[in-house]
Amino acid sequence: MYEYATCKRWKIRWNLGNKNKQKKGENKNMPKNLQGKHFLKLLDFSTEEVRYLLDLSKQFKELKLTRTPHRYLEGKNIVLLFEKTSTRTRCSFEVAGMDLGMGVTYLDPGSSQMGKKESIADTARVLGRMYDGIEYRGFSQKLVEDLAHYAGVPVWNGLTDMFHPTQMLADMLTIEENFGHLKGLNFVFMGDARNNVANSLMVACSMLGLNFTACGPKELKPAQELIDTCEKIAAQNGCKLRFTESVEEGCTDADVIYTDIWVSMGEPDSVWEERIKLLSPYRVDKKAMGYAKENAIFLHCLPSFHDRNTTIGEEIYQKYGIKEMEVADEIFESPQSKVFDEAENRMHTIKAVMYATLK
Repeated sequence: MYEYATCKRWKIRWNLGNKNKQKKGENKNMPKNLQGKHFLKLLDFSTEEVRYLLDLSKQFKELKLTRTPHRYLEGKNIVLLFEKTSTRTRCSFEVAGMDLGMGVTYLDPGSSQMGKKESIADTARVLGRMYDGIEYRGFSQKLVEDLAHYAGVPVWNGLTDMFHPTQMLADMLTIEENFGHLKGLNFVFMGDARNNVANSLMVACSMLGLNFTACGPKELKPAQELIDTCEKIAAQNGCKLRFTESVEEGCTDADVIYTDIWVSMGEPDSVWEERIKLLSPYRVDKKAMGYAKENAIFLHCLPSFHDRNTTIGEEIYQKYGIKEMEVADEIFESPQSKVFDEAENRMHTIKAVMYATLK
């Protein structure tokens, strides 16, 4: 076992450590040089670079599952800036960083002067002199872009109001693990299609060749500018975008059905009543999944209000009489649900992003 693990470690490390730039005519799956690059949105990357990050994630997952040490970034340090709390994003960055041998500092809104007594530009320039990489999770896409402009080290977007790029890598990895490929699959997002997750999914599907359907009310359609951008990308990758208010039309022949919570963090509680009225018809339930292919899977970025076992879930039940929101509990707990594989894959894909940009 030791001999196998040792050989495996060196084989994979050789692949991870190959920094040679791709030359004209070489295999597109050759390693890409992303050293020093920020990870702010998928639109900043080529399809080949995203594909490379997914392949790298698979290698890191194998190292983790075989308990093979991979402290390839020992001596480096990263800082995690969180304006929005999180379970998966924080734990994924912390465990991935420590697995790679790095020191990790976590700063919540009460632990930093960023934006209060100190400007974003000044904060970025201070942290950039102390740390090798900076993660930001919060509200403004402009803020993470400003951090990247001034920091002088790679900055990674852990979530903003516009995009959630690290989630996308985990989603695409999970889909590929279940189907063996991505190109040509039918992907359906149910619900609020203008939120950060839906925006990012539309981009990811367009880049990787999945047919993307947004199924929800027309009031919650993605911004036209982003649709136009994604349609051009989709045309290059042989896939299509579709927008419909019909659950039957949207979910028929789906390979993947995906949803997200109806009210995002930071939005006022006053929007709950309106969202419930708008989005209840788009709950992912047995009927919706019944339109999909027999081997279709269900995904959700989490957290999910699929029962009353949370404070908010119980409050919504007491106020509106709804026991389940964006997904029925029987679907969430079904064999078709791959949400916990998806959550685990956050760690492996984030590890790949940090390694690729810091190596």
